[in-house]
Amino acid sequence: MSTQHKTIGVIGLWHLGCVLCASWAKLGNKVIGFDHDTLRVEKLNKGITPLFEPNLSEAIQDGISNQTLSFSSDISSLASCDFIFLSYDTPVHEDDSSDTTILEKSVDDVCGLMKDNATLIISSQSPTGFCKLLRAKLKEKNSSLELAYSPENLRLGEAIQCYLNPDRIILGTADPIAEKRCRDLFSQIKANILSMNLESAEMVKHGINSFLANSIVFVNQIADICEMTGAQIDDVVQGMKSDPRIGEKAYLSPGIGFSGGTLGRDLMVLNQRNIREGGYARVFGIIHELNKERKQSIIGRIKRLIGSIEGSLIGVLGLTYKPGTSTLRRSLPLEIVKLLIENKSRVKVYDPKADYSELSFNPRFTIASGIEDVSAYADFLLLLTEWKEFKDYDWKDIPKKMKRPIFFDTKNFLDREKMVSFGFNYYSIGR
Repeated sequence: MSTQHKTIGVIGLWHLGCVLCASWAKLGNKVIGFDHDTLRVEKLNKGITPLFEPNLSEAIQDGISNQTLSFSSDISSLASCDFIFLSYDTPVHEDDSSDTTILEKSVDDVCGLMKDNATLIISSQSPTGFCKLLRAKLKEKNSSLELAYSPENLRLGEAIQCYLNPDRIILGTADPIAEKRCRDLFSQIKANILSMNLESAEMVKHGINSFLANSIVFVNQIADICEMTGAQIDDVVQGMKSDPRIGEKAYLSPGIGFSGGTLGRDLMVLNQRNIREGGYARVFGIIHELNKERKQSIIGRIKRLIGSIEGSLIGVLGLTYKPGTSTLRRSLPLEIVKLLIENKSRVKVYDPKADYSELSFNPRFTIASGIEDVSAYADFLLLLTEWKEFKDYDWKDIPKKMKRPIFFDTKNFLDREKMVSFGFNYYSIGR
């Protein structure tokens, strides 16, 4: 294991970048986080993170206190770094295709100031073949510079733990020197390092996310057939996972589909490449389309359960795209709420952590202060995000506060028998 700590730069201070800063500082390295957003940098230097992630604010405050971590809006502050991580969350267009503009600009900005023999590590999601182009830019500026691709492997809600204790580290390089440099750096983290070329590392990320996306679409369709036949999706999933070829960790949780842009982005990268090359790998586009249809099927279910939803007051539980985060970017629950409003429902929303300042439009829904508030006089309760607060809540008095005690749990999250015993007409997925 390497015992020599490094000077590490991180470009792009949103979720991924902040986690990288906190993690590498926690390991004892000197870390400098950079972002063009001066207000964000100012807040981070006070230990205030741009979004909620458990333990992230505390870890950043520890790094600042220990003088291993600082933040700057001056990119020249990265000139002394041995390694620089590019960590912007790669934006996506409305169709989920990747927007790599910020990544290209960042490389243009930093390549002229990197010191000799420094290495740029791309952790942002990169379309296959893109890192090769970025490396060429670096080499044109300074032949001693190197580039590697090590895709992020984070789960919102447990990101720092996930980064510092990975199942494995994927490392893509185009040169043995870059591989050696990066192995030395990553040896600070106890994990098996899988080395490969740049294109393969990019494809690993695409492959993993596409496989997970397919699992989500697949189990949703299995759940739909369960409802038609009387089969119970919980039992079916348990039986499927008992097969070692599938396994206990399989991504088989029925619900409203995947959101957030991450899985869709990789599907679109592969689908668009296939279309450009005139290939036969059509499955990625099909998975993407089936997932898009899922939110409409959720609206259809609500209409069947409640009748006409026009004018109905619907209380929504959870708006972030998954628990453990405050972000509403690319949130599927938010998209479902928009569809409810388009269908002329009145909507009231409660989420324990949602950052409503991220909304770029007039939400046209009421923000509730808690579970009692969101339930009062509601015709229907709709659970869209599986926050622990909802699991721990004592629901027994809520049906009395509602106009109609109908509860649709789209995540199969709560105890069905208990909810029925409290007086709810309780519905879920695949049961």
